[in-house]
Amino acid sequence: MRVTPQTVSDEHAWVRDRADVVVPILNDTRDRLGRLFETDVDAVAPDAYRREVDVVFADGEVAVNAAACVALLRDLDVAGDYPGFVVDATLAWTDGSARFREVDVVRETRFRFADGVEGMFEAAVETWRQIRAEGEPVGSITTRSNDGDPNGALYLFADAPGSDTFDEVRTGRLPIEPLVARVNDSRDGDDPREVFVLRPAEHEFVAVYVVFDRDGVLAQTVRDTYDLGPGLAAGLDASYPGGDGGDPTAPGGSDGSSDSGADDDFDDDFDDDFDDDFDDDLDDDFDALDRL
Repeated sequence: MRVTPQTVSDEHAWVRDRADVVVPILNDTRDRLGRLFETDVDAVAPDAYRREVDVVFADGEVAVNAAACVALLRDLDVAGDYPGFVVDATLAWTDGSARFREVDVVRETRFRFADGVEGMFEAAVETWRQIRAEGEPVGSITTRSNDGDPNGALYLFADAPGSDTFDEVRTGRLPIEPLVARVNDSRDGDDPREVFVLRPAEHEFVAVYVVFDRDGVLAQTVRDTYDLGPGLAAGLDASYPGGDGGDPTAPGGSDGSSDSGADDDFDDDFDDDFDDDFDDDLDDDFDALDRL
């Protein structure tokens, strides 16, 4: 990629002119975090955004790097990418589109989304009722296997009328990567995780479930129950990315449908895996409220 003074000037203008797009997203995120943490956060004005952009592009070396990153990331075309994977990559831009020239997968954590879930498991529903009774907008519990071993961290977020927490999580406006980082910090090793983001049809919350073992029984059970890709019925799937030919990140499951069904016996087999005590078996600092 060749970055000229004109390239820097063009990218500066492009970023600066996006105030009408960036500033509302920025302020919405700041407002939401302010409500969650019960603090006042000042809004960012469009003129302030433009001034900060000008500051970045006023520094020659920083401006060159910023222009290159903006140009590359805006048109990045990665064949076979998979949301959630952490990679160490070398980018090349030789024919008009940025592509990976070399890529090594560092960690294969997967993110799956299901909207309008029918049959949300009762433990999540009961936990949410307890959270709301305590007047909290967010909370978490540790889940356990039948042997009593911790196997996941379940986070529940308010999704009140007028808000769209599910969309904010999916688009990255409400980041959940820090939740995965907390799990990694609290566990030995840095194994691939499976993260399920579920919005039940009949309740006003969004569940973010970080399952410790991506290919374990729990992850397969959740995939089976909510039609989110190959699970116990299909056996361990060692061919990702690619999966079973569907889109595992589409809302509602691999077929992209908006509603996800649940097995009638799911609650009977699954609820026993939940520890009703909030975060008792996680480190004291492993709390949804200090996730950012």
